[in-house]
Amino acid sequence: MSGVSQEQRFYSISSYLKEKMGSKVVKLAIDGGFTCPNRDGSKGTGGCVFCSASGSGDMASDIPSQIRLLSDKWPNAKYLAYFQSHTNTYGPVTQLRRQYEEALTYPGVVGLAIATRPDCLPKDVLDLLSELNEKTFLWVELGLQTIHENTAQLMNRCYPLSVYDQAVSHLARRGIRTVTHLIFGLPGESQEQMLDSVKYVCQDLRASKPAAESACEISRRIFGIKLHMLNLVRGSQMEHLYPDYVSFASIEEYVDLVVSALEIIPPEITIHRLSADAPRPTLISPEWSYKKRTILNSIHKALRERDTFQGAKL
Repeated sequence: MSGVSQEQRFYSISSYLKEKMGSKVVKLAIDGGFTCPNRDGSKGTGGCVFCSASGSGDMASDIPSQIRLLSDKWPNAKYLAYFQSHTNTYGPVTQLRRQYEEALTYPGVVGLAIATRPDCLPKDVLDLLSELNEKTFLWVELGLQTIHENTAQLMNRCYPLSVYDQAVSHLARRGIRTVTHLIFGLPGESQEQMLDSVKYVCQDLRASKPAAESACEISRRIFGIKLHMLNLVRGSQMEHLYPDYVSFASIEEYVDLVVSALEIIPPEITIHRLSADAPRPTLISPEWSYKKRTILNSIHKALRERDTFQGAKL
């Protein structure tokens, strides 16, 4: 069980970072002021229908205030600057460079995590990410959510699965770590379809490097994965399109699916999220999804009781 702790039974990103950095590492959620091609009209308007008005960055704020707040709790912690809100590679490269490099100047910041869309990685942005990847610790998060085209169209994602495949290949060729987001409980999807999305993104496809670099093939397996249930939140299009929608009826139902997903994720893939964060004032359903600690404890308990672990069914 490479990477999988006997105690946790899955390979958490916190464990990976502590091993790599030698201390606790905390993500600082940043709103970089970006928008999204699915909001400004270049591809669509209103964003993906599940997305909040903040572009899934409800917890984001500035770096200095977060460091001041967290330093009392973890005085020896290191930090990753996490560009979270909206699409954080959607802008001129000069702007991206300025913001990324500024984030790295703060004391204790040892790397970057950049959330984006697979269709917002043009060559000049990839070149910048490659440059940063050689100088600091970096991963790029891709919001895929589902592999099923019918669901993606229903959710107004505005790009096909092939674009995600291309993005992962481009990042892999440059040695850049990729983290994939999946949402469980999207309208119309069965449990089997949700698990099919997990299986797909965890494949170790091979990507050929350009001939000028090397004739060998490189792994195209993702570095990490984020799983969480669909939250119906105020300010999203779903609030009006599906006002009574509940993705999971109970914590137990959701936990059962997460355990099944963990069993088919290769043990070397880091687990970045198993639940969801939505501020209680904006959360509509599931009404219990704000109980993050309860959900995680229930997942740990289910793994122990079933005597199973990440990758057990590969």
